[in-house]
Amino acid sequence: MLKDSKAFSGFSVDDLPRAKEFYGETLGIDVGEENGLLHLRTGGGNTVLVYPKDNHVPAEYTVLNFPVDDVEATVRELTARGIVFERYVDEQDELGINRGPGPLIAWFKDPAGNVLSIIQA
Repeated sequence: MLKDSKAFSGFSVDDLPRAKEFYGETLGIDVGEENGLLHLRTGGGNTVLVYPKDNHVPAEYTVLNFPVDDVEATVRELTARGIVFERYVDEQDELGINRGPGPLIAWFKDPAGNVLSIIQA
């Protein structure tokens, strides 16, 4: 029944203008705004919905993953733009990249405290 539906995901933030600036200017994502909602247009034509919520509580999991060809270069560029990478596991290097089992990955938060990641494509 839903197999041909173009599903999308969404998450909340506590300050929509601040989120629009972060996702659009800091991360360089194409951001649209309609009916009080943000639409993040990511590679491959995917859209992620970002909506305001007065009693927003950041998710305790990664809400958005960005696959990239070069995790280290992307982490360095985002660090230069002021992004601080989170430390969750012992296998993370000085840049915050997890080099343990699995793909290379580094986590950071948006201004609302939602967890995002850069992950090896």
